[in-house]
Amino acid sequence: MQKNIRNFAIIAHVDHGKSTLADRFIELTGALSTRELREQVLDTMDIERERGITIKAQTARLKYHSRSGQEYILNMIDTPGHVDFSYEVSRSLAACEGAVLVIDVSQGVEAQTLANAYLAVQHDLVIIPVMNKIDLPQIDLDMALEQLEHIVGLKKEEALLVSAKKGTGIEDVLENIVTRIPPPKGNENPPLKALLFDSWFDPYRGVIVLVRIVDGRLQTGNRITLMSNGAEYLAEEIGYLTPKPVKVEALETGEVGYLIAGIKNLAHARIGETITLVNHPASEALPGFKEAKPMVFCGLYPTGDSNIDELRDALEKLRLNDASLHFEPEHSPALGFGFRAGFLGLLHREIIQERLEREFNLSLITTAPSVSYRVVKTNGEVVEVHNPSELPEPQFIERIEEPMIDALILTPDRYLGPLLQLLDDRRGQQKRMEYISTNRVVLDYLIPLNEVVFDFYNQLKSLSQGYASMDYELAGYREEPLVKLDILVNYEEVDALSVIVHKDKAYYIGRALVDRLRRTIPRQQFEVVIQAAVGKRVIARETVKPFRKDVLAKLYGGDYTRKMKVLEKQKEGKKRMKRVGRVDIPQEAFLAILEVK
Repeated sequence: MQKNIRNFAIIAHVDHGKSTLADRFIELTGALSTRELREQVLDTMDIERERGITIKAQTARLKYHSRSGQEYILNMIDTPGHVDFSYEVSRSLAACEGAVLVIDVSQGVEAQTLANAYLAVQHDLVIIPVMNKIDLPQIDLDMALEQLEHIVGLKKEEALLVSAKKGTGIEDVLENIVTRIPPPKGNENPPLKALLFDSWFDPYRGVIVLVRIVDGRLQTGNRITLMSNGAEYLAEEIGYLTPKPVKVEALETGEVGYLIAGIKNLAHARIGETITLVNHPASEALPGFKEAKPMVFCGLYPTGDSNIDELRDALEKLRLNDASLHFEPEHSPALGFGFRAGFLGLLHREIIQERLEREFNLSLITTAPSVSYRVVKTNGEVVEVHNPSELPEPQFIERIEEPMIDALILTPDRYLGPLLQLLDDRRGQQKRMEYISTNRVVLDYLIPLNEVVFDFYNQLKSLSQGYASMDYELAGYREEPLVKLDILVNYEEVDALSVIVHKDKAYYIGRALVDRLRRTIPRQQFEVVIQAAVGKRVIARETVKPFRKDVLAKLYGGDYTRKMKVLEKQKEGKKRMKRVGRVDIPQEAFLAILEVK
């Protein structure tokens, strides 16, 4: 049985046709009937289908009859392509022996193609290169094959030519999967070792986990234990996804399937956990996954009818099927109780917010994203600061270090000028610039992460008309002259609007931010003063003019002192109103920071 199992993942840059290829595999192997088939069948979330991207890795078990007459079981994982979800890809690859690397021949090798190929090499997987979209009229196949050989380092003779949309060459890919990818290696004898590589929450069944059986056998009715915390459960239901759930009595060595064991404690089903039997436990756990390190932080606060308990429950359920989401409670004088959440990137933050609002009917205010800074205090203590409000007073700071990223950008050379200007404006430091073909350039830059988390990706796509692509990884910390920029509304600091910025950019960002807030905050019956300050020094100010009633309308004739008396009375009333009046800051004001960076 084990020799006829093949575990593989489909990896690629975003929008290169992974999900369409997965659809053709499902169609060709007959895993779903024609009536059940639809485009992007493995993308189960509405948000995935609307945006045309894969957010969550999905598995499917397929039965394939090869040309040699043998029947094989193919455990396929369709992975995301965006740089923010590379953690999902690394988890999926840990459960596989091979990977199908999809390359869009109309676009060639992109940054994430390269990053995913390196991930597969690190996991020691067999890589099958697939050149997709050969049916398009404007393609340069020779160029794409040259890039495969010179950039990725795979032989172009090994590449398979397919059109996932038309179904051309799909069977050749399946044949290569069964002949080139090795079967799983594992000991069929006890003790059981099962790797938990994904999970999600069902309101009726509790936590449902996806497992890869590395050693031994898992059977319905087994008493199981989770090795990191010692929690014990009964295996109530075992099965596999085709992608429909199919119940079985047992999962054998090398197989991938789901397990329902009535797990109600969300913290027990940690990604990377090792599951074994209570009566015959394994002596040591399997190596887990590298912990996902959040890169971007922002505050999430309930508003309207939503409350803090509902938000906490929703975040815990989301963290169950997205282990890269981190959060901890925090309190803001301006917004009340909420959570400081850590994300892998801006798209990840956007997706989580949208899922919280859609799936859990929450109404939220999110603060502007920030990154994690390392502060060395004068007494030698080193603290990590995720929120500008946590920054110590200036007299206690010896230095502030900000996180740097190593960014790899691939672009056609005709867009080189604007992109070099953008990277220079964002304090980028060039490490390498190299032509990898006659008209394609790879740029290697060291850039502060804080300069990238705002609209850098959109600017990159805009300046290159969508042709440039980027991948990045954390490259340590570097000391920089950074300051905290405070925003005051009516002389009171709004901590949720504070940002940490480079000293040289503080005035320009403060100037642009107060101007943006002036247009965002609605007019009141009293004057609203908006200020940007560094420490005690105000560097920019704007005023939102009050509504004014024409109190002189009923006056006519007489001495001008009558008019002055009425105007003074109105002025006193406005002052009194300002003392007791409260300015409600709309969500747009918190998003204003994104537009001025």
